[in-house]
Order: sequence, then C-alpha cells, then structure tokens
Amino acid sequence: MSITIDNLTVEVDGPEGRTLLLDSVTADLDAPRIAIIGENGSGKSTLTKAIAGLVQPTAGKVAVNGIDTVGQAKRLRRAVGFVFANPGAQTIMPTVREDIALTLRGRKLSREEISARVEEAIREHELEDLADRPCHALSSGQMQRLALCSVLVGEPDLIIADEPTSLLDARHRRIIARRLLEPAAPQVLLVTHDLDLARHCDQAVLIADGSLAEQGDPAHVIDCYERILA
Repeated sequence: MSITIDNLTVEVDGPEGRTLLLDSVTADLDAPRIAIIGENGSGKSTLTKAIAGLVQPTAGKVAVNGIDTVGQAKRLRRAVGFVFANPGAQTIMPTVREDIALTLRGRKLSREEISARVEEAIREHELEDLADRPCHALSSGQMQRLALCSVLVGEPDLIIADEPTSLLDARHRRIIARRLLEPAAPQVLLVTHDLDLARHCDQAVLIADGSLAEQGDPAHVIDCYERILA
C-alpha cells in the first residue's frame, strides 16, 4: 500500500480571507503503521482528510495505491476507512449490529453473507454483549470500538484514525491501540498526541505550521517534535 502526496496545498476561506492549512506537502507513505504528530492546528488532520478525500486540494495531488483522491472518489471510499476523533459523528443506525451491517450495504452481498460477516466482526471485536444495545447508550470507549469495527468490516486497504484514543480510559485505549497496531490490520495512518502510541508505529510524520517538518523513524521524529515543544 502506498500513499503519494505531491505538492499538496490546502487553503480555506475565513472571515479574514484565505487561510493556508497545508503548504506544498510532498511525501511517500508506505509503512504499515504511520503516526502523524504535531501541535493542534498544525495541519495534521487536514492532511489525513485530504488523503481520505474529505478535503479537496487547492493545489497538488494525492493518490492512495494509485487511486486519485479527487477523480476517483468512489473507488477511494472502498479503499479508505476513516475513524473520526468523535466516533458518535459516524454512528448512524439505531443498534450496534445494524451500524456494523450498514458498511456492507451496496456491496452485492446476500443477506446471509452480510449477517455472517457482521457476526464474525462482532466476535473479533468482542462486542457480543453490546450487539443489540442502542448506539446512543454506549460509552465513549464502546463507541470508539464500534466505529473501528464498522470500518474494518468493510475490509479497507487503509485505515485513517484521527485521535482514536483521546477520549478513552486506559482499558479502552489499550483495546483500540492493540487493534490498530496488530500485524493483521490494514495499513494505518494514526493522527495522535499520544507519543507512546506513536513510538509503536513503523514510521512517524511531523507536521508543523502546515508543512512536513520531519519524516522517518518514530524515535527521531518524536525527538524533533519534543524540541519544538521545549
């Protein structure tokens, strides 16, 4: 799996005119687990949303395994799963089981195939006790587990997780981290302030003031980040 970012620039209109969020970012991201780190407002979430096709480039291009994020949006939606920082924002259906099944609609699967895949996902994510519970009755940790399960059941090539552990207690943080970092998972882009979690990734990218400041071994990139913070 390869993510190619070529001279990516993102600007948005604001009350004081145009605001530059990303400035000519160029990178090739092909490691299995990549941490995206940086201060609040640095542009790291904008970067991952551009990779997922949720933000349109002002200039430049992004391709995910050869899929253009602008011109091939339908293919991109199948290839990329996005887990938002607020999991409630992506929970749509009334119950846990129904929300997981929603991902598989429109994929030319029979009801039996959908049911079988949903039940397998529920077992894998240890959601059996929650399967018929209303989504609005879940805790933050349970909601995040559901959001990740609903993304993974679609078998994407790439998962982008934006601060997936920020609202969680220690137990749920470990569960989510283990699921994202396990070898069997797809490629993962992990936006995080949790530097311990970032250290467990294969590669890290530091975004600062809308630019790519550093990329490489997590220990080195985190050290660069900590010097910025000092």
